Amino acid sequence: MATVELKKLTKSFGKTEVLHGIDLMVEDGEFVVFVGPSGCGKSTTLRLLAGLDEVTSGQILIGGEVVNNLAPKERNIAMVFQNYAIYPHMTVRKNIGFGLRTAKMPKADKEKRIDEVAEILGMTDLLERRPAQLSGGQRQRVAIGRAMVRNPSVFLFDEPLSNLDAQLRTQMRLEIKKLHQDVGTTIIFVTHDQVEAMTLADRIVIMKDGHIQQVGTPSDVFQNPANMFVAQFIGAPSMNMLEGTVIDEGIQLGAGPVIAHKNQFPVDKITVGIRPSALVPATGGAPTLMAGTIAIVEPLGAESLAYVDINGTMVIATVSGRTPPIVGDVLPLTCPPEDIHFFDTASGKALS
Repeated sequence: MATVELKKLTKSFGKTEVLHGIDLMVEDGEFVVFVGPSGCGKSTTLRLLAGLDEVTSGQILIGGEVVNNLAPKERNIAMVFQNYAIYPHMTVRKNIGFGLRTAKMPKADKEKRIDEVAEILGMTDLLERRPAQLSGGQRQRVAIGRAMVRNPSVFLFDEPLSNLDAQLRTQMRLEIKKLHQDVGTTIIFVTHDQVEAMTLADRIVIMKDGHIQQVGTPSDVFQNPANMFVAQFIGAPSMNMLEGTVIDEGIQLGAGPVIAHKNQFPVDKITVGIRPSALVPATGGAPTLMAGTIAIVEPLGAESLAYVDINGTMVIATVSGRTPPIVGDVLPLTCPPEDIHFFDTASGKALS
């Protein structure tokens, strides 16, 4: 196991700079997930860590050692790619053992190590099969096993679940999380799927346009987003955003309701953010925050999503799936004060 540190890391392709001075410290044994939209720089960062691309400026430290000029094989890292890249003509045993082909180990020790990894991954009974005889999830486990067999200091995962169907992705998420709990190796995982990030990570690194927007625990980035981008990227469906103006009574939402608030904000234009899970029907004497006409109801089983027109602005609220409201009804909505977020409209930054 090892720490991983990025210091003022930049990467340019020609005159185009795609990473802009990234700083990050990953602790020994930590599971860190990079997440962001396509083109944000997360996979580029992983390739720099692996040594597959050359750093433009800045430093990468693994276990306290600067590795900028070390070849990939000298960094004691193992990478699992989106494409399994396992050999179809080899058995599972030979595919897993391929990572030890250049290791100076007795053959008996290599076989023992393969057996140990196969047992951890639950693949002992599959060692003599070929990839064509395996499911997609089993093939991905073979790719993980080939990385594990070398006993690396750091695992790098580059969107390893994106080629799997929804049920297999859920299964593999659990297996990867259990693997981390069992072996405790430092893991850096790249994905565009915020659900994967929330369920897997000790900490999440959220990126946009080559910049880190926020680093924090899944709970922290969900409950306390640093800016409007993070607020809308984390959470499904996205946070409702309502533009408002500061007045004496609070915040005026367009031509609609006024949200009473005692804080003195340093700006005039404020965007109010409310997650759909926190915006619910005002029942049982709860104060009405806003009201509007239901345009669409989207059933999801135990609950439904109601798309509510508030004076020309559509917001999403969570309603009962058992007795959902009817399209065309006027629906009063409420939200706990602690679940209302405020952002500077101009800069996008969160306001405390």
